[in-house]
Amino acid sequence: MDDGDEPGRLVDKLDLSGCVRLLTGDDTWHTAAEPAVGLSRMVFSDGPAGVRGPGWDETSTAAVLPSASALGALWDEDRAYGLGVLLGEEARRKGVDVLLAPTLNLHRSPLAGRHFECCAEDPLLAGRTGAALVRGIQSRGVAATAKHYVANDSETERLTLDARVDERVLRELYLAPFEAAVRAGVWLVMSAYNRVNGASMSESSLLYEPLKGEWGFDGVVVSDWGAGRSTVASGRAGQDLLMPGPEGPWGAALVDAVERGLVSAEAVRDKARRLLRLAARVGALAPEGREGPEGREGREGREGREGPGASADPGASADPGASEGPEPPAGLVTPATPVAPVTPVAPVTPATSVTPVTPVAPATPVALVAPVTPTTPATPDVLTAPKSPAPPVRPVVVGAEQPPIAGQPLAGPPAEARCEPRPRASGEPGPQALAEPRPEAVAGAGCGRSVHAVAPADPADREARGRAVLCEAAAASSVLLENRGVLPLDPAALATLAVIGAHAADPRVQGGGSSEVFPREVVTPLAGLRDALPPGVRVVYEPGPPPEGTGGPAPLGPRHARDPETGAPGVRLRVLDASGAVLHHAHQPSGRVLEPELPPGAHSVELAAVLHPDVTGPWTLGLGGFGALRLTVDGAAVLAGEYPPRTDDPAVVHVRPPQHTARVHLTAGRPARVVARRRLAPGTGRATVLTAAPPGPDPAEALAAAVAAARGADAAVVVVGTTEGAESEGHDRRTLRLPSPQDRLVREVVRANPRTVVVVNAGGPVELPWRTRPGAVLLTWFPGQEAGAALADVLLGRTEPGGRLPTTWPAVLADAPVRTTRPTAGVLPYEEGLHIGHRAWLRAGRAPAYWFGHGLGYTTWAYERLGPPEPAPGGYEIPVELRNTGARAGREVVQVYLARPDSAVDRPVRWLAGWAAVRVGAGERVTAYVRIDARALRHWCPAEGGWTAEPGRFTLLAGRSAGDLPLRGVLEA
Repeated sequence: MDDGDEPGRLVDKLDLSGCVRLLTGDDTWHTAAEPAVGLSRMVFSDGPAGVRGPGWDETSTAAVLPSASALGALWDEDRAYGLGVLLGEEARRKGVDVLLAPTLNLHRSPLAGRHFECCAEDPLLAGRTGAALVRGIQSRGVAATAKHYVANDSETERLTLDARVDERVLRELYLAPFEAAVRAGVWLVMSAYNRVNGASMSESSLLYEPLKGEWGFDGVVVSDWGAGRSTVASGRAGQDLLMPGPEGPWGAALVDAVERGLVSAEAVRDKARRLLRLAARVGALAPEGREGPEGREGREGREGREGPGASADPGASADPGASEGPEPPAGLVTPATPVAPVTPVAPVTPATSVTPVTPVAPATPVALVAPVTPTTPATPDVLTAPKSPAPPVRPVVVGAEQPPIAGQPLAGPPAEARCEPRPRASGEPGPQALAEPRPEAVAGAGCGRSVHAVAPADPADREARGRAVLCEAAAASSVLLENRGVLPLDPAALATLAVIGAHAADPRVQGGGSSEVFPREVVTPLAGLRDALPPGVRVVYEPGPPPEGTGGPAPLGPRHARDPETGAPGVRLRVLDASGAVLHHAHQPSGRVLEPELPPGAHSVELAAVLHPDVTGPWTLGLGGFGALRLTVDGAAVLAGEYPPRTDDPAVVHVRPPQHTARVHLTAGRPARVVARRRLAPGTGRATVLTAAPPGPDPAEALAAAVAAARGADAAVVVVGTTEGAESEGHDRRTLRLPSPQDRLVREVVRANPRTVVVVNAGGPVELPWRTRPGAVLLTWFPGQEAGAALADVLLGRTEPGGRLPTTWPAVLADAPVRTTRPTAGVLPYEEGLHIGHRAWLRAGRAPAYWFGHGLGYTTWAYERLGPPEPAPGGYEIPVELRNTGARAGREVVQVYLARPDSAVDRPVRWLAGWAAVRVGAGERVTAYVRIDARALRHWCPAEGGWTAEPGRFTLLAGRSAGDLPLRGVLEA
């Protein structure tokens, strides 16, 4: 859009205090309104896995997408764009203006706690996937946020660690995905908690250069929640908005700093201009002469509800004496010229003749236990958005566009068209196709969902369509790691199918932390297979022994709990004052309460339930939270004490506080009243979690039952994975081993039935020591709410497992070249430089279990010829001829890498330069044209402060993964 100079004119109406007031949040999830200029409050929401909205409990449900690591596995910008559209539509319906997504940090180490929330180890794949998500979200008038800028690649001491990264490494790796997002027109960038090379990111010169200067970012830099810790340093830097509020280090302190000459008034005005520009883009700024904030509440999609209030922990106090950060360079305090998106390269026709070439080788009383250590206007419908017209072109699949080279002219539509779908070639899928089931998935009632030929008219149909989109994405991101002829399963050949593993009935569909949302429904693998198989197939389920290390029992839910006031399934929440009087009460679906309404005078939070045991024996009851805790069962205290926080990390304090547990003997059929109370205090957060778990089965008996079920079945499906305590924001992993005894479960089941498919439900790498033994191994990541429906489609051959690894998969942790995530004396040096992921493995001369880019399908391919590079605008197109040698149609991701063994500068052994996906029928040939941007041949030269071309010969390598590249060629630069 083109906002003209309206933000500048409106800023002129505000005095210094008025500008500053806009620069700190009004509460946890809202910005401040200003009626004098027609500014409404803007609503923020966490969003990488779904749009939670400003409320955070199970009464506010959301569609749950596959994890970002799964989206990276798509290697498909069109589908990523469609998922972004879905997020934007849901945000609009929830009244959300700003979505805190996508996460653009890299898979530097497999131990990183938020590995699942990042797309890839490779900056090109991460950048192109993230840029597609940005375009999709913002096509619906909702702002996307590229986070966490920058080098926030691990969780240990993340609030304070100092990542030491040299300039070239920053430019070529860690800044690159953010540059791609800026080129795609992203409206916000989030500054991270950590420091980089000594400077806190909210105070870093990197916010000016390259972000606002060289790249021309004209949006808002918002802090991570509570990351703004200083007044002068962050005020002088390119930081624009501090969240949450209303407390914080700016406010009156920033006004004083300006009046004393410590921060320039123009820098403050630029921050306010940027905020108003954002408001105009999302529809929160009334045109001059129109109604103000009150009129906005009635617009379609806005709920008009208030947020949960200010955070209990507003963050560090102002520090006017903090070390001064850089003032903006001359010319950077005025809004930058908007950057237009890039026009994609037109597809070209495959060669009509192919010349094959030779490939190159390549029962107890109540007992206490010790506390547990915390391991605008209405927008177009998502389903009916029109395609942008384009002239006919030669039909073939081509790799999507690359970010343009810094300093070169940008091709594409004018800046005001940045929110519209990019122009597409005839036959290339547009937003409607992206958000709808693709033809190949529709065939055979793919994903078990009804698919309409036109956009659904009512909310129920709209939700069904959305679920189909999510199901297809989960299937398309599934990576088939191994297959020994077992997949796809033929339902006609099955009389009995054994489904085994705790994750089959209770899968992990998302990772832990601020990205978590509450799904409306989860299709489990067990339910998905039962629904998809014919009535004559008997499905036998055995959970096997429960995995260890779950982090405590699950929140007390409707299966066992009843509200003591209404008798409805769930629990009763009460907020009490110091005398015990009730200030607020509400029904809750479960015992997990993260952001309760806290009226003035709130002293404690109480959760009460009537627990209906269905098993006799020692139940584990738990209370999660910080501060003074008390848990009673039928009036008797089973847990009481003071539990002060050991960290101020928001992911721990506000999202997943540690549980403190007790074992209580309960009798089946005899209800027990359970009451948990937590006294509120500064620094203890707002989360209170009441949990319960029945006594578990005998592990040996559970294992024997699982083995017996497998032995008596025609085939077995074992679902294994990580647990709640493993992959989460707030901490890094210490091991890649699956929680015990899942490895033993797999071995025993495979021994009993070789026709066993092992499904791996994890957001990042785990060790698979048995991987060569099962009939097939399928990686489904954290697949989102449609997990089981997608799994059934893949296992039964209704759709092909389309994913390719976005990260290199080690056989054992000790083999991984980059493992460090824990700083020493607060410093985490990125000593590996440019060599992370597959680059590091190649440099070390080691072979992983599975290479970056690996993934099998249900057909086979022969790579036959690598044609000579063809010049294209801003780079090259590389023709790769291949043939489907299998018995069914399939999709292949053709990957092209570059190498320069004789380079005068340090370079990776080889690096990803581009890719393109093709889909053809059995026996057919196709030419994929892979686009390589000229930037892929250049390196960053700190001495020259720019991208430098190195003349000479580069080696081209083409194939299906970083370790399987049968074709070679030459590119003369």
